[in-house]
Amino acid sequence: MNIKELKDLIIKYAQEVSETEGVEVVDLEIHPGGKGLVVTVFIDKEGGVTVRDCETFSRSLEAILDVEDPIKGSYILEVSSPGLDRPLKSKKDFLRNLGRNIKITTKEKISEKTFFIGKIIDVGDDWVRIEIQESKIKGIKRSDKGELLFIPLDKILKAQIYLG
Repeated sequence: MNIKELKDLIIKYAQEVSETEGVEVVDLEIHPGGKGLVVTVFIDKEGGVTVRDCETFSRSLEAILDVEDPIKGSYILEVSSPGLDRPLKSKKDFLRNLGRNIKITTKEKISEKTFFIGKIIDVGDDWVRIEIQESKIKGIKRSDKGELLFIPLDKILKAQIYLG
């Protein structure tokens, strides 16, 4: 089984656990560790997750992984909150953060820029609309404050909550 297939299978198990534990699986990463794989599951819920949420989720998922045994060899399971500055990857991520400030880097220029800071105003099936808060072009600060901008989700290279 390759890493993508393993990841898909573990996500399936994690989704089952998330339904019973009342949390949402935000992301899952698998990478090599010291003596095996490190599987990191990021969970969230309204109001944020607690250490206890992570412990309970970890125990439940580990029980499934022990029975189903999809990971050949040793592994470390980590369960964590995605953090305040988490990356925003899906439509659901943007919807969850409606009204919050984010920073976005795009794959190609939109309105002559590839970097934006703004508040999420609206989210469609394949786009996000932000109200520009601040822009920087070639080191010169330029204010487009208040400008509304539609950014196609498939043009986003990186997006995350802006804490500045």
